[in-house]
Amino acid sequence: MASAPSKLYADDVSLVVVLLDTNPFFWSSSSLSFSQFLSHVLAFLNAILTLNQLNQVVVIATGYNSCDYVFDSSSDLNRSFENGRMPVMCSSLLQKLEEFLIKDEQLSKEEPEGKVKSSLFSGSLSMALCYIQRVFRSGALHPHPRILCLQGSPDGPEQYVAIMNAIFSAQRSSVPIDSCYLGSQNSAFLQQASYITGGVHHKPQNLDGLFQYLMTIFATDLHSRSFIHLPKPVGVDFRASSVFGQAQSEAASASDKKRKTPET
Repeated sequence: MASAPSKLYADDVSLVVVLLDTNPFFWSSSSLSFSQFLSHVLAFLNAILTLNQLNQVVVIATGYNSCDYVFDSSSDLNRSFENGRMPVMCSSLLQKLEEFLIKDEQLSKEEPEGKVKSSLFSGSLSMALCYIQRVFRSGALHPHPRILCLQGSPDGPEQYVAIMNAIFSAQRSSVPIDSCYLGSQNSAFLQQASYITGGVHHKPQNLDGLFQYLMTIFATDLHSRSFIHLPKPVGVDFRASSVFGQAQSEAASASDKKRKTPET
């Protein structure tokens, strides 16, 4: 689908769509607890909304079985303040996130042994792009959109085609995909997403300082990035295509063996 023609606000007005990894298999083994992670993210989201009153933030929860919107700052209720403190968005986001976690857990089924415990990244990325396209078509003016992936779960090879389709769609729409990977091993999918779309990829060395990483790297609007030195990709891992190709070959080989096996 072609991107809708659109006009932008001022250079420093941003729409940030955050993909939040809620995979319990990752957080149960992470050195950073999920509650600590949320405290860093909430402070970051509040800072984005404070930097410019026209900034918008959307949060999509990426679970093991599903994904869903849990926060949209364009709502008047979410943008309201209570006694001059942090926006009411915190309670609203946390309530919807809790509901999502319960629903996602109920969808869990017994999985075959050896399956990668990955999050539904392809689904949340597609939802983010759909939301941005709706913004493009909603009016004459809109903020500069970008996607920020906060992920810790390992890549799921079975999602490779869907993820690459979404990445190329973002590239055609001029939507950068920033990525912050929190797991022990780096993510080839996120590296490719940021590299192809012109976003920023970073893997923090110290998760206790996650808020500082988010603010110094990912809070920067697209206009300011032209004269600020942000982390550059040292070497992008393109092996994901090989992994998917290997999985296809193994599946085809198993299918051939099954067809050649004589019936008894």
